[in-house]
Amino acid sequence: MHRLLVVFSCIGALLLSACEQGREGEQAGTLIGAAAGALLGREIGGGSVGMVVGAVAGAYLGGQLGKKLDRKDREAMERTTQQALTTSPPGTTSRWTNPDSGNSGTVTPQQSFTNDNGQECREFQQTVTVDSETQTAYGTACRQPDGTWRVVSG
Repeated sequence: MHRLLVVFSCIGALLLSACEQGREGEQAGTLIGAAAGALLGREIGGGSVGMVVGAVAGAYLGGQLGKKLDRKDREAMERTTQQALTTSPPGTTSRWTNPDSGNSGTVTPQQSFTNDNGQECREFQQTVTVDSETQTAYGTACRQPDGTWRVVSG
């Protein structure tokens, strides 16, 4: 379970921060797909072998999905994520849509807590839908001194 939390945290890190120009969507999609595939593979395959097979398959499919996210998609996703983590009560879903691409997603913050470093942190669920394909990820983000949120590993 700890490994999955780390994987999902990495997903969020890509979604909340800038990456290498032109490959952000593919990288984010690959990580989202890998994490979702690992979780599904573990449940269906009954252990670490199923988790690895699921992660590989999910990474491929997620990478293909992520290639379709453009700059406006990523900007809308980050803006919505930052705002939801800052202002939304637990369980309240915020949505983003790019009318140009038709891509969309949601962010649903969960409980807030204070970590060992005294930072305010929140768990969240995030979805991305491209061409009617939806990927879901879970993560934890902590508020930085400048007020923005940064995804942290478990």
